[in-house]
Amino acid sequence: MDIRAMTLPELEMVLDWAAAEGWNPGLQDAGSFYAADPGGFLLGTIDGEPVASIFAVRYGAGFGFIGGYIVRPEFRGKGHGMSLWRAGMARLEGRNVGLDGVPAQQANYARSGFRLAHRNVRYEGRGSDVPAADRVLPLGPHDVGDVLAYDRVFFPADREQFMRCWLRQEGSVAFGVRDTGGALLGYAVLRPCRAGFKIGPLCAGAPEVAEELMQALRGRVPAGEPVFLDVPEPNAAAVALAERHGMHACFETARMYTGEDPGLPLAQQYGITSFELG
Repeated sequence: MDIRAMTLPELEMVLDWAAAEGWNPGLQDAGSFYAADPGGFLLGTIDGEPVASIFAVRYGAGFGFIGGYIVRPEFRGKGHGMSLWRAGMARLEGRNVGLDGVPAQQANYARSGFRLAHRNVRYEGRGSDVPAADRVLPLGPHDVGDVLAYDRVFFPADREQFMRCWLRQEGSVAFGVRDTGGALLGYAVLRPCRAGFKIGPLCAGAPEVAEELMQALRGRVPAGEPVFLDVPEPNAAAVALAERHGMHACFETARMYTGEDPGLPLAQQYGITSFELG
């Protein structure tokens, strides 16, 4: 098997693989992912045929994230996945590496040096026709600088290039709440996915701000359509928020790191951005 960096169209193909595995990626995720680190998406090919993938994305000087680890079903059990895993980890050598892994793989990741930090739980609910609170406002190009500054504490390293694309994905909406002085108190993004919509990130300094953002975004989802929120389980207020909105747990991952837990402010993180890139 040959291993090389993907092109953007190949990344779009791999996200189709992910959809077939039930991962439900966003309709426009590929462009945002690719902007984070164009060389960080590895493709395994046999005689030119794509057979396996892994995302090994570098952020800043000291952090990396593993995701998109897929071997096409007909090529499994032949060692191709392990070859690609080693290539991905080699690309991130010397960095603290994070991933969101399904519980069944936690022991395997532990053998590769990953340690559990916390669980993330995906909640599924439905759209709503409840109107948004007056102080919840759409975020536009003039707000990007404030959002980037606010978001910085919620990720272990700079991810400006990724976020600039994420905030302007076609079909997505971003809302924010500001105080009377104009300071950002929280923000959230809703994007269309293969099935329904996902909210992520959702970050807020207080539960009432998270509530207002959640209500506003659910109001942008057609009634009866599914909406998903990926909650860091240690944030009890986030779990309560999801349950208060009639959402139920449908999936979970284990957030793991090879180095020290970066100590993100999970108490203010109500929805993570993406299981694929953190």
